[in-house]
Amino acid sequence: MNSNEYRIIIENGIVLTLDDADTVYFPGIVVIENDRITHVIQGSSFEGARRDSDVFIDASRKLVMPGLVDLHYHTAIAKGWNDHMPLWEYLDACWYPAIRALDDDASYWSALASYSESIKCGTTTVNDMYRKLDGVAKAAKEIGIRAVLCNDVALAEHNLDSLQDNIDTFHRHHNTAEGRIEVRLGIEWLPLSSPEQLRETRQLANELGIGIHIHLNESLTEVEDSVKRFGKRPTEVAYEAGLLGPDCIAAHCVHLDDHEISLMARTGTNISHNPVSNAKLGNGIARLPEMLAAGLNIGLGHDAAECNNSRDMFEVMKFASLIHRASRKDASLGQAPDIVRMATKNGSKALRHSTGQLIPGYKADIILINLNDVVFTPLKPDSVAQLLSHLVFAANGSCVNTTIINGQIVMRDRKLLTVDENLVVTEANKAFLRILKQME
Repeated sequence: MNSNEYRIIIENGIVLTLDDADTVYFPGIVVIENDRITHVIQGSSFEGARRDSDVFIDASRKLVMPGLVDLHYHTAIAKGWNDHMPLWEYLDACWYPAIRALDDDASYWSALASYSESIKCGTTTVNDMYRKLDGVAKAAKEIGIRAVLCNDVALAEHNLDSLQDNIDTFHRHHNTAEGRIEVRLGIEWLPLSSPEQLRETRQLANELGIGIHIHLNESLTEVEDSVKRFGKRPTEVAYEAGLLGPDCIAAHCVHLDDHEISLMARTGTNISHNPVSNAKLGNGIARLPEMLAAGLNIGLGHDAAECNNSRDMFEVMKFASLIHRASRKDASLGQAPDIVRMATKNGSKALRHSTGQLIPGYKADIILINLNDVVFTPLKPDSVAQLLSHLVFAANGSCVNTTIINGQIVMRDRKLLTVDENLVVTEANKAFLRILKQME
């Protein structure tokens, strides 16, 4: 059934709005018409006029909250394969060979598998940098996820994508699927790029009116490479090329010095913090407290399943708190309310979306969390602090019961409604084996 043919009324749940007043309803009602939220109110039962076409969801013993925003994402075909190496070796031995061997069919099934896991774990928006984006866009359209796509752009000698490839993707897919699919310009990272390419990217982004997605300061070797080639650190190169700005999302930013943090703040650049991937690849721990103190808008990302092995943003939230507490020996860092905002409204702000909060007029990207679970036990009925603590430190993606994106129910009672999950698993495995054979 098309989302504009009915109204969805979610009743009798705990409603975590994440609005500017941090309003929580015990219980509350959320009403969706077409792709938008129309009402968020206190109460257990909707008292307005009912229509025969209304779809009612009983949210008793459930939490109703904004869907999660995965701010740095790569569709992945080779999860768990050859993933024991540090970043540069991993890229050369695993990541680049796999994405160079891609075709549209492999990217399609890989994206369906990636997006299936994300939706089942409560992610409603992905900021996805990948290749063969016709297949990825097709997957996003069919499964129902909100996807911001960009190509893996590098200089020609690296045999990835060009800016022209990204422009072609823009013309084919931007603002398609009822506006769920958008296109940005993507830069792989500075070791495979140049200041001239960064300047051209900024010019094109301004002309097309779209944003930019780039890896910056992910590893010490990247910083050393930049200093050797250009005499400046990566963020300094990006700043001088004019690439940074409020429409730019810089992923990782593990090794920013004080000057680079100030450049990020001066330009209003958004950062995706990816603590699980950074830890697994041995890249280090980003200076999150300093970045927050500088006033930067910081969201969270899982990165890629090849260098994370999970697309569960609840795991990312937990890491985003604990890794800084451990390294700084300071339990005051990474408080649960701040981490939940990073995974929702901060990521939405970075993408300039009207999501990440349950507010009338915002897009209906909503998840329902099962509170009738030992994971959420014990739970004082009206304790917001305990609820948020459980979300960050105890929950995982399996607690997500229902996922609604753009006003369409794409998962209900843990069952995907838009794709055949068994078929996706089967075909994604076939695609991996075929691509692996091409790489050998």
